[in-house]
Amino acid sequence: MLIDKLLDYVRYDTMSTENSETFPSTEGQLVLAKHLLDQLKELGLEETVMDEYGYVYGYLPGDPQYLTIGFNSHMDTSEQASGENVNPRIIESYDGKDIYLNDTVVTEVERFPNLLDYVGKTLVVTDGNTLLGADDKAGIACIMEVLETLVKNPEIKHGPIRVCFSPDEEIGKGTLHFDYDRFKVDFAYTLDGDKPNRIEYENFNAASARVKVRGISVHPGSAKNAMVNASTVAMEFHSMLDPEAIPEKTEGYEGFNHLVGMSGDVEKAQLNYIIRNHDHELLQKQKRDFEMIRDTLNQKYGYEVIELTLQDSYRNMRECFIGHEEPIELARKAMEQVGLDFETVAIRGGTDGASLTWNGVLCPNIGTGGQNFHGVHEFWCKEDGEKVVELVLTMLGLAKK
Repeated sequence: MLIDKLLDYVRYDTMSTENSETFPSTEGQLVLAKHLLDQLKELGLEETVMDEYGYVYGYLPGDPQYLTIGFNSHMDTSEQASGENVNPRIIESYDGKDIYLNDTVVTEVERFPNLLDYVGKTLVVTDGNTLLGADDKAGIACIMEVLETLVKNPEIKHGPIRVCFSPDEEIGKGTLHFDYDRFKVDFAYTLDGDKPNRIEYENFNAASARVKVRGISVHPGSAKNAMVNASTVAMEFHSMLDPEAIPEKTEGYEGFNHLVGMSGDVEKAQLNYIIRNHDHELLQKQKRDFEMIRDTLNQKYGYEVIELTLQDSYRNMRECFIGHEEPIELARKAMEQVGLDFETVAIRGGTDGASLTWNGVLCPNIGTGGQNFHGVHEFWCKEDGEKVVELVLTMLGLAKK
């Protein structure tokens, strides 16, 4: 069953981390990868392999009169919350009230009104100490459920299917070593979203900024006009950015600068940001703002107090779909057939599908049934996940050449 697959996968600690020089960044991802490889082999898929980087590939033959479609989900979980010792709990027929995850942590309806969409449904929640890992193990579970259904029911019509489970998506490296020769498809889908009626083919343009501050340490008793406190300068740098352009004050197509980490003392400090905007030109403006603040502070203090490193991460895939809407239209037709109201939204984040798309594999994103990703309030809806499986099976049946 689908829910059993999810409960199995979330117990693997696969948190990725920026502070690693290996690929994948954590050993736990390889443990889950080996488990998934074994399951693909048990299902009888062909060309099953886990490569040296931890990517898991598989191929299910199908009717050549149908398109070859690929599916991808990532194995790692966000380092914004622990993924160790995940202890999921099942809530049957959710009553629409606050969910007490433990004695001190409560998922409140007032703070998370999306809960009201799930009254009467079965939810999988956390114990309040970890994230759940539905991002993106729910995607993996849905893909595995689709494959198992097709293997056990050979009368279901479908074309050739290629799957890939990839590492390190959460740290922006999910396609760094992707093997396109093992993933030759007409187009593909990432299963890495939330609601089953959504298809997403717009995402943020993304960059990162690392701000290093070099202070001058002097005994505080004789520091006047001599000390430059790196931590104070770091706060000064941050205060010069647009205070409205932060995640907690933006929505829709509004971009942001997100401070994801900070450390420091008198002598040195560091700020780490992710920079996001759906509009590529506006992203460039945000990056220029960082450069302007660097130059202003360096001039003010009379030496290179700020060292700035800007790095682009991924691009908005929307423009790649202009004149190439086939994967979007296939999903739309399938949604209509299974009774879902088609909706498309711009992802306020990224997806491996963006990189795949820019590298020639059109790859929009569809849902998995999960909500409130990257924290202890994450949950997954069983009925939504089952609808995703139905949707994918319907898409495959409609994908005639």
